[in-house]
Amino acid sequence: MNTPISDYIDLYCQKNALRLHMPGHKGNGPLGIEARDITEIPGADSLYEAGGIIQESEQNAAKLFGTKATFFSTEGSSLCIRGMLWLIKLYAAQNKKKAVIAACRNAHKTFVTASALLDIEVDYLPSALSESYLACTINASSLADYLNGCDTLPTAVYITSPDYLGNIADIATLSKVCHAHGVLLLVDNAHGAYLRFLYPSWHPMDLGADLCCDSAHKTLPVLTGGAYLHISQNAPDFFVTNAKNALSLFGSTSPSYLILQSLDLANRSLAKCYPKKLQSFVPKIQAVKEKLSRFGFTLLGNEPLKLTILTREYGYTGIEFAAILRKQGMECEFCDPDVVVLMLSPAIEEASLADLAKTICQIPPKAPLRPVLPTLFTPETAMAPKDAMLCASETVSLAQACGRILASANIACPPAVPIVIMGQRIDQNAIRLFQYYGITECCVVIE
Repeated sequence: MNTPISDYIDLYCQKNALRLHMPGHKGNGPLGIEARDITEIPGADSLYEAGGIIQESEQNAAKLFGTKATFFSTEGSSLCIRGMLWLIKLYAAQNKKKAVIAACRNAHKTFVTASALLDIEVDYLPSALSESYLACTINASSLADYLNGCDTLPTAVYITSPDYLGNIADIATLSKVCHAHGVLLLVDNAHGAYLRFLYPSWHPMDLGADLCCDSAHKTLPVLTGGAYLHISQNAPDFFVTNAKNALSLFGSTSPSYLILQSLDLANRSLAKCYPKKLQSFVPKIQAVKEKLSRFGFTLLGNEPLKLTILTREYGYTGIEFAAILRKQGMECEFCDPDVVVLMLSPAIEEASLADLAKTICQIPPKAPLRPVLPTLFTPETAMAPKDAMLCASETVSLAQACGRILASANIACPPAVPIVIMGQRIDQNAIRLFQYYGITECCVVIE
């Protein structure tokens, strides 16, 4: 597997040319990596008009992922999600239809804001009332019932799998239901790029999804911001033809060449050593999970590289639990009143994994916490999301928010899953959810 982007920059650095182009550091600086940080000079190709070394590297990635086409993003899966939605809107228009997407309610806020800006109608699929807002259980039977009950079928179904808690949907059966109804399946696979390299593959592109995004940086040896937009072998050629335009519509005209090199070099790793490392690492994580279960911990999800502990069953909030681990020099991915989420990868040494298990098992159990969990709900929609998002707005305390219309899905990342959608009216149920998850103020429409 060649690495054309990295090889080109190697040669450019060796020339030691006077850099009369961007960036302003001119190849020198305190980080020590500035020499490799270039821009679209002749020979370096251009991300959104790729016909040289970037195109070659993307084609290498497509071979690795078994796709019809794979495209790089240096702005994470957020850019890929926006690109996917624009493609769906364009695809629906080509077929003289209105773009409608049926989506799981735990969609990332990028999906929420992009669908609003693009005037894509979103019908949120129902989820169990007992679920966390970060999860949305959907199976083939419930999806079939939903599609059979539609007067007009959506253009696509959009799911998040794996979700933030580590739940992986049965994409193989969901894709069959979608395709039987003539509906596309889109997957936010931001947390699951590595699933392609399990044996057998668990990756959405191998299980029937039509389009998906991967945040390479979340689970693969790639710098933050590196991501992929994948087009499946069975998807219409329309998506390949228009993908670059879709990404360029939202992407920066100054993509990071450091991130592009990282994606390029990852191709070599994924072709050679990474799959073997992954397949030897996963059983070690499973052994840790089994040990924690024996010690009385309740674990959530079925994602191999994610360890999600329902800490309240062990007597701690996730926030308290994360603080204990932090004191031991271990930083978690995410915590809230109920859970702590740890993201693992083959880059973690076996000794460090053993230390993690030992540290967790030494935390003494306490009486389970029995909080009054706020139930999920569907608030009243008072305005179209786009209208609410583009209205004059103000930030108010929760005490002042009841009855107001939400203007911005201002939730922190992680987890970046909005509790209420722009245009929905904030009621007492919403207030209780906000309070439970530590949100103290809202951006609301000035009416």
